[in-house]
Amino acid sequence: MTQISDVSTVPYRLRRLGPIMRPEPGNPLEVEGVLNPGTARGSDGELYLYPRLVAQGNVSRIGRARVVVEDGVPVGVERLGVALAPDQGWEHGRLNAGVEDPRITYVAPLALYVMTYVAYGPLGPRPALAVSRDTVDWHRLGPIRFAYQPELDTDLNLFANKDITFFPEAVPGPDGRPALALLHRPMWDLDWLRPGAGAPTPAGIDDDRPSIWIGYVDLDRAARDLTMLTLVHGSDLLAAPEMPFEASKIGAGPPPVRVPEGWLVLHHGVTGAAVKGFELAHGARYTAGAMLLDPADPRRVLARTPEPLLVPETDEELQGTLGNVVFPTAVEKIGDRHFVFYGMADSRIGVAELEHCQKGSWT
Repeated sequence: MTQISDVSTVPYRLRRLGPIMRPEPGNPLEVEGVLNPGTARGSDGELYLYPRLVAQGNVSRIGRARVVVEDGVPVGVERLGVALAPDQGWEHGRLNAGVEDPRITYVAPLALYVMTYVAYGPLGPRPALAVSRDTVDWHRLGPIRFAYQPELDTDLNLFANKDITFFPEAVPGPDGRPALALLHRPMWDLDWLRPGAGAPTPAGIDDDRPSIWIGYVDLDRAARDLTMLTLVHGSDLLAAPEMPFEASKIGAGPPPVRVPEGWLVLHHGVTGAAVKGFELAHGARYTAGAMLLDPADPRRVLARTPEPLLVPETDEELQGTLGNVVFPTAVEKIGDRHFVFYGMADSRIGVAELEHCQKGSWT
């Protein structure tokens, strides 16, 4: 067993396997791409993919598909329809609509599948939650709310927020009691909403580049009332851009995975473009990196990859709606192997195998 105090590197790598889902010809819901999926293991033992389906006009829905596995490797999908559409008023505006980029975590203490997604409504990207007991029917709990924290000297609810994903197990909260933790990524630029509004970062935050934050949900309250899953407290900066491949911004990817060294967090790093509002201009490059968090206190980063684990190299990753992008969003175990599902150039979905650098040391 690895001694947590000895961790200084991230001993994992990604090995690209190729695309498993492309837009279906003639399908109006997919004409602008299929990308950035969540995943969930159903009670039938099957693995299900929840891709973002993009129709004309950048209108996104969350689909559902069965992952086709051959010889222990995911190779394709069987489409099963739409799991979530932008039906609520806060999920669409007059000129935009979408439910985007789902991350799905099976939260063991609640025996519940929790889907975080981005609702692209009248005020831009807003994080939201839906839950399921069976991976088929999803019930909206509504937008995520951030409790006021006087020490931050700001209201996190003012800002767009993306890349939200729950930990699968209870972790020690800021007060030491078991809590549910989640990662999120606030964006401080409000000029997209009101020109000249500026970027009022919280107290003590001097770097306004989008970064990974950690927050907590009260486990006891959520167990009594699931709507409490949407109330986040104790938010704090976890990791800001630090490595060269993260120069523009970073954001969390799949739900954290418990490994012998701690919590493994795959994330995306972005270079090549200045952040404006909540979008990046063409010319940005998205790569995938990783970090390890302390299981006794997930606010503490133990190690980070100095170089990316996966970079855009293939035609599917270099050419698309937004080229030069690999964007990991899900990790699943199939047999004794782990696979990462990721967006390719905002147009397709690929899979890579997550491997320990020391063969046989991860089961």
